[in-house]
Amino acid sequence: MAGLSSFDISTGADLQEVDNAVNQATKEVAQRYDFKGSKASIAFDRPKATLTLVADDDFKMNALLDVLQTKLVKRGVPVKNLELGAVTPAANDTVRREIKLTQGIPQEKAKAIVKAIKDRKFKKAQASIQGEEIRVQAPSKDELQEVIAFLRSQDWGIELKFGNYRG
Repeated sequence: MAGLSSFDISTGADLQEVDNAVNQATKEVAQRYDFKGSKASIAFDRPKATLTLVADDDFKMNALLDVLQTKLVKRGVPVKNLELGAVTPAANDTVRREIKLTQGIPQEKAKAIVKAIKDRKFKKAQASIQGEEIRVQAPSKDELQEVIAFLRSQDWGIELKFGNYRG
């Protein structure tokens, strides 16, 4: 009997790239005319994987978020993995927005992905949740390719990465 081939499904952003994007966005905000004299800032809490945006008003908040997202896209950070918090009033007539970076597949999304793979009834593909990743195994490499194509055709609300392929 042939051995099983497998791959892992994961998600997450390279935190160093996020840090670089935040630094680039901060430089651009400092140089832009529409931000002159404003209290706009971006703070990155690496251990918690959260971003905090502070701006004078909603208009500047949207502009600040746009600058940040542009820099993140240029650095290859998946913008789908950003969980945008609500804009809340802060001190000194400013507004604040918390943004969480999704690192690892949340449990309920992982269950939904595994259920979708099982419901699709691939011949012998088996999916199992392993922490914040999902491992898919099948005897046929072609079937694994079909699973990847199926998952890419769906919108899960997060950016899926397929890696750790073992043939």
